[in-house]
Amino acid sequence: MKYGKHITINKNMRIVTLEEHISFPEMADQIPKAALGSFGRSEAMQRIAPKLADITGERLKSMDANGISMQVLSVDSSGVNLLSPQQGPAFATQYNDLIANRIAGFEKRFTAFAHLPMTAPFAAADELERAVKEHHFCGAMIRGLTGDQFLDHPQFAPIFERAQKLDVPIYLHPGLPPKGVADIYYSGLPNYSGMAEALACYGWGWHSETALHVLRLLFSGIFDQYPKLKLVIGHMGEMLPMMMARSEKAFKPGNGGANVRTLTDTFRSQVYLTTSGFFTQPPLKIALDTFGIDHVMFSVDYPFSTNEMGIEFLNEIDLPDEEVARIAHGNADKLLNLKA
Repeated sequence: MKYGKHITINKNMRIVTLEEHISFPEMADQIPKAALGSFGRSEAMQRIAPKLADITGERLKSMDANGISMQVLSVDSSGVNLLSPQQGPAFATQYNDLIANRIAGFEKRFTAFAHLPMTAPFAAADELERAVKEHHFCGAMIRGLTGDQFLDHPQFAPIFERAQKLDVPIYLHPGLPPKGVADIYYSGLPNYSGMAEALACYGWGWHSETALHVLRLLFSGIFDQYPKLKLVIGHMGEMLPMMMARSEKAFKPGNGGANVRTLTDTFRSQVYLTTSGFFTQPPLKIALDTFGIDHVMFSVDYPFSTNEMGIEFLNEIDLPDEEVARIAHGNADKLLNLKA
């Protein structure tokens, strides 16, 4: 891959983005404020709330202006994983029904990842199936840990089983750090314009935690147990591409883990990444070299990043048109069974 060469993508090229967030106030207001801890309530989040609530207004206009064909929507509301097993299922059902209602008539422009009641795994598996079959959603997004538990905990097996049966992916997105982690790693810092939150979340912390999460799934044998499971991670692979060679050595089969395949073999068959929020070429090169062109998909991370930034980045990819098209829409269409 070369750098510095600017190419304008074909105006007729289909463009699909996979990590595009929404949050409806009537739903977010149901989440106990205590669940958010010291993060997730920043002034910046309050300012962006109207963009998160909108679907067919400014969001759609921006998509049209930038040539984006389809967004895959996902719930951004922080703290949803901490709703009780009694509250979570009804909350998830209501949220998914609201999403389906608000994209009705715009099915060629929007689809969604289901919100799941993660504190009730059996109900979560049922809600995933309902959202896929009833609303034609294309998988689910799970945000970080649930009750301080990673997804390799046996209680989450019903979700993996159902996703594999339905042949839909799970998008693993970072979540807020657990209180114990936040207290040790991110306390005692000068809260200069929210820098403690930036360190804990979007500036570093949640990317490394998501990478750890995926490695735990590998080491615990989840990918071997569910060989048709597909996992999607954002932010150009959550640091994993640059660590692949070193991690490959550490997690060889027979090194004490339950995995029977190598990290590279597993990731190149079951893990996909999106470019969300990463708009420079060097990280893309590493991602392509390690995960392969068929496992890299374009995303923006709207509204936390702008569609203009994403399209400028897409324009600068110096690859043959056919390979750019795979990143822009082909891989997503195939993985999510999307139709133009």
